[in-house]
Amino acid sequence: MPVFFDLKGKSVLVAGGSDGAAWKAELLAAAGAEVHVYCPMDELSEAFREILDHFVHHDTFWRAAYFKSFALAIGDCKTEEEARCFHDHAVAAGVPVNVIDKPTFCQFKFGSIVNRSPVVIGISTDGAAPILGQAIRRRIETLLPQSLKAWAQLAQAVRAHVTDALTSVQRRNFWERFVDRAFAGEEPDADAVPALITEADRIRSNANPVGHVTLVGAGPGDAELLTLKAVRALQAADVILFDDLVSGEVLELARREAKRMLVGKRGGRESCRQEDINATMLAFAKAGKRVVRLKSGDPMIFGRAGEEIAHLDRENIPVDVIPGITAASAMASCLGISLTHRDHAQSVRFITGHSRHGGLPADVDWASVADPHTTTVFYMGGRTASLIADRLIAGGLQPSTPVVIMSDVSRATQRQWHGSLMNLAVGMKEVGYENPVLIAVGNAVSARQNTTANAYGLAENPTGAIGAISPKNSRLLNNRWSVTAFG
Repeated sequence: MPVFFDLKGKSVLVAGGSDGAAWKAELLAAAGAEVHVYCPMDELSEAFREILDHFVHHDTFWRAAYFKSFALAIGDCKTEEEARCFHDHAVAAGVPVNVIDKPTFCQFKFGSIVNRSPVVIGISTDGAAPILGQAIRRRIETLLPQSLKAWAQLAQAVRAHVTDALTSVQRRNFWERFVDRAFAGEEPDADAVPALITEADRIRSNANPVGHVTLVGAGPGDAELLTLKAVRALQAADVILFDDLVSGEVLELARREAKRMLVGKRGGRESCRQEDINATMLAFAKAGKRVVRLKSGDPMIFGRAGEEIAHLDRENIPVDVIPGITAASAMASCLGISLTHRDHAQSVRFITGHSRHGGLPADVDWASVADPHTTTVFYMGGRTASLIADRLIAGGLQPSTPVVIMSDVSRATQRQWHGSLMNLAVGMKEVGYENPVLIAVGNAVSARQNTTANAYGLAENPTGAIGAISPKNSRLLNNRWSVTAFG
């Protein structure tokens, strides 16, 4: 269990004189400890001697009688027998002990540290893979602004006033705004303390605070495709209203205390009405809550975000939007294709595959959509796939035009089918109707397949296209194409 030990003003024992012992001694001293080093001078490493003035040096080996006066004991032991002896004496004296590079004799371990003191992040692999811990630390270092240290010190300065002046709900409101500024990456102003106290007093005087709604794009399902801003919004939310298509791994990134409500809308299934969703958002926002409306893909593409924003605007509720990766972009990345490949398509078009009444939208100009120089992606078109093919062919698009169908884009359950427009209905039967699908039509979707297939000597079938049904791990990777079926 991670525990942060307050060593300020406490004495700790370091036995041994290696470079590893010197690093531990430096770390302990930086945490405020008085470090007592027990090691003969002639056994101290050169690195240790250079920093010895920072510690209390005892020119002798450790002894069992020394342990009782220390808060921690760190041993640099050359043999298993010495390590066991050091460990046993420390335990007998009731002193937490760590023997360097000998996990068997450690009651606690030193992890990798990200230091923005007073913010300190510890990373442990339980001694199994220190290099992995260091790699994780480097990743975290890139995410945290250097100014975080100054903001943490500022938080210490105003914490007592905020705690005394504000209720729990008001405090959360104050600190969430504080965090937004801290992660903006700018150093706090010189007069930041009085400004923050003034802000806390203003929040206290506002008896009826208005909440806030953030429309967040959850992407196609893979949690690693979320933006950093989306993750921060999820971790700051009081209430999360999420779609049926939002994956569980995305929800795992949300604040544990947040209230989560499923408000999904799926064709042919029991669903929440949009009016009810709007009313729920409004009620929570008027109660002063930070509401996240979590939508699959990008909120501004077939997500009815415009209706929700308009409803909140009419009620003077603050609202903002955090974009997400829409499914069409994720599909193109999974397949390794460019939707606007310069040799095949000069534009890309997204079209909904069904209307509110269940059929195809009535106001689509199919002659315009049947453009051979455009890649067209149909969302939610699984049950209207045969109609889509008929309308495009009637509009002038060649029956042999390449098509790809993909379901559960970016998830472990991802499936795909490659074929031609004339066989689109066959492909839909193969992929199935249970999960959400995308249908991409145009020469650009087969550009990479044809290149790879020709390189491996795969002949085209009579329909003029190579098709495949494959899970996520059988897609185009490393210039190889795994073919499991022909369409």
